[in-house]
Amino acid sequence: MSHAVTLIRGDGIGPEVAAAARTAIDATGVKIDWVVVDAGVAMMERYGTPLPEEVIDAIKSTKTAIKGPITTPVGTGFRSVNVEIRKRLNLYANLRPAKSIVGVKSYFQNIDLVIVRENTEDLYAGIEFAYTSPEAAKARAFLSDLSGKPIREDAAIGVKPISVLGSDRILEFAFKYAKANGRKKVTAVHKANIMKFTDGLFLERAREIASRYPDIVFEDRIVDNMCMQLMQKPELYDVMVMPNLYGDILSDLCAGMIGGLGVAPGANIGDECAVFEAIHGSAPKYAGQNKANPTALILSGVLMLQHLGEMEAAQRLQAAVEKVIAEGRFVTYDLAAPGKEPVGTQEMAAAIAEYAAP
Repeated sequence: MSHAVTLIRGDGIGPEVAAAARTAIDATGVKIDWVVVDAGVAMMERYGTPLPEEVIDAIKSTKTAIKGPITTPVGTGFRSVNVEIRKRLNLYANLRPAKSIVGVKSYFQNIDLVIVRENTEDLYAGIEFAYTSPEAAKARAFLSDLSGKPIREDAAIGVKPISVLGSDRILEFAFKYAKANGRKKVTAVHKANIMKFTDGLFLERAREIASRYPDIVFEDRIVDNMCMQLMQKPELYDVMVMPNLYGDILSDLCAGMIGGLGVAPGANIGDECAVFEAIHGSAPKYAGQNKANPTALILSGVLMLQHLGEMEAAQRLQAAVEKVIAEGRFVTYDLAAPGKEPVGTQEMAAAIAEYAAP
């Protein structure tokens, strides 16, 4: 069986790490019909946008995509290419596993955590007004009158929507993911002690959804306490699910616990489509130098293979990445031990591909 997959090469180091990921994924023997498209700053002159419509059309057609990092230029009409893709395709679940790899420098060992982040609501919904705008003045007057609480005249205004629908579907995603992957516990992260009606709704729905999964342990943690708990006793946690803003922060925190964004995979998943991506930036100053670490995008390829139902191939690719990094002979400069000669992006990918082959 073959799978149609859109490959978005991105810009900066994107094309290089995308090529490396393709090499590693193809080596598993899984048949992929690649649909290669481009997005990013190089597309501005030709299309007037870093996100041509053909990219969205390709993802809608194949249902699955893997994407290299993309730079969003200033003044394109939307804040981020990545965010725009999630918005256009309703990719409401951001999946960010964080698993320690022997050979990657970190203050923590044996980390095995999963962040499930709601992708469409919360303060990241983009409903905000500059403090000097007439809209902010109207919002201040309305909200002050509605709440009976004064709002300073020089205050910018942001809105934090949390819905039953948005909460339910991300919570269901987290519990289904835990069940499908043999995970034992789901922790809902919130600030419901202060934001009683927004985070309070999220917590209320979490308790309701948890009751439908009696075989999975459920608990909740206040977000600031969760950060401290992760630093002190991360072994107590497994899958953590949370609204958008907290998910953005905690997913990077967990990435830091395993050595940084260079080894942290990511996925954005909706009911119809899924886009797998490295979380790190496009690092344009390293473009074309064959120096960038391809690990994060290759591990995102592991998530993609799992999503496609190719579990055995995904396990082989994960093991291949771990073996190459642990051996330390064919790794990029950021992973090389002192005194060891690093290799390039494609050479590291070739070493991973050799171990990943069936």
